[in-house]
Amino acid sequence: GSNGPLERITVNLIARASRALHAVSELTGDSRTDSINRAIQVYAYVTQVDSSGGGVYVRESENSELQLLKF
Repeated sequence: GSNGPLERITVNLIARASRALHAVSELTGDSRTDSINRAIQVYAYVTQVDSSGGGVYVRESENSELQLLKF
Protein backbone atom coordinates (compact mmCIF):
# COMPACT_ATOMS: atom_id res chain seq x y z
CA GLY A 1 0.00 0.00 0.00
CA SER A 2 1.20 3.41 -0.98
CA ASN A 3 0.82 6.51 1.14
CA GLY A 4 0.85 8.93 -1.75
CA PRO A 5 2.82 9.66 -4.89
CA LEU A 6 6.17 7.99 -5.42
CA GLU A 7 9.40 9.95 -5.14
CA ARG A 8 12.30 8.81 -7.29
CA ILE A 9 15.76 9.33 -5.82
CA THR A 10 19.26 8.18 -6.66
CA VAL A 11 21.36 6.62 -3.93
CA ASN A 12 25.07 5.79 -4.06
CA LEU A 13 25.75 2.81 -1.82
CA ILE A 14 29.10 1.92 -0.34
CA ALA A 15 30.14 -1.71 -0.90
CA ARG A 16 29.08 -2.78 2.60
CA ALA A 17 25.60 -1.30 2.18
CA SER A 18 25.27 -2.86 -1.27
CA ARG A 19 26.13 -6.30 0.12
CA ALA A 20 23.64 -5.80 2.98
CA LEU A 21 20.91 -4.79 0.54
CA HIS A 22 21.55 -7.87 -1.58
CA ALA A 23 21.55 -10.11 1.53
CA VAL A 24 18.28 -8.75 2.93
CA SER A 25 16.59 -8.98 -0.47
CA GLU A 26 17.71 -12.61 -0.74
CA LEU A 27 16.53 -13.41 2.80
CA THR A 28 13.10 -11.80 2.43
CA GLY A 29 12.39 -12.16 -1.27
CA ASP A 30 11.57 -8.44 -1.31
CA SER A 31 12.74 -6.16 -4.09
CA ARG A 32 15.63 -3.80 -3.46
CA THR A 33 13.16 -0.91 -3.53
CA ASP A 34 10.94 -2.54 -0.89
CA SER A 35 13.99 -3.36 1.25
CA ILE A 36 15.25 0.24 1.08
CA ASN A 37 11.79 1.61 1.92
CA ARG A 38 11.51 -0.67 4.97
CA ALA A 39 15.05 0.14 6.10
CA ILE A 40 14.33 3.87 6.06
CA GLN A 41 11.13 3.35 8.06
CA VAL A 42 12.95 1.22 10.66
CA TYR A 43 15.77 3.76 10.90
CA ALA A 44 13.27 6.59 11.42
CA TYR A 45 11.55 4.62 14.19
CA VAL A 46 14.81 3.71 15.94
CA THR A 47 16.00 7.31 15.72
CA GLN A 48 12.71 8.54 17.20
CA VAL A 49 12.93 6.05 20.08
CA ASP A 50 16.55 7.00 20.75
CA SER A 51 15.86 10.75 20.67
CA SER A 52 13.02 10.25 23.16
CA GLY A 53 15.42 8.64 25.64
CA GLY A 54 14.36 5.07 24.85
CA GLY A 55 16.39 2.13 23.69
CA VAL A 56 16.14 -0.69 21.19
CA TYR A 57 17.35 -4.11 22.29
CA VAL A 58 18.14 -7.24 20.28
CA ARG A 59 18.69 -10.88 21.12
CA GLU A 60 20.99 -12.49 18.55
CA SER A 61 19.89 -16.02 19.37
CA GLU A 62 17.28 -17.73 21.51
CA ASN A 63 19.67 -18.22 24.44
CA SER A 64 21.65 -14.98 24.25
CA GLU A 65 21.37 -11.91 26.44
CA LEU A 66 19.51 -8.79 25.35
CA GLN A 67 21.88 -6.16 23.98
CA LEU A 68 21.21 -2.46 23.58
CA LEU A 69 21.68 -1.31 20.00
CA LYS A 70 23.91 1.75 19.72
CA PHE A 71 23.83 4.05 16.73
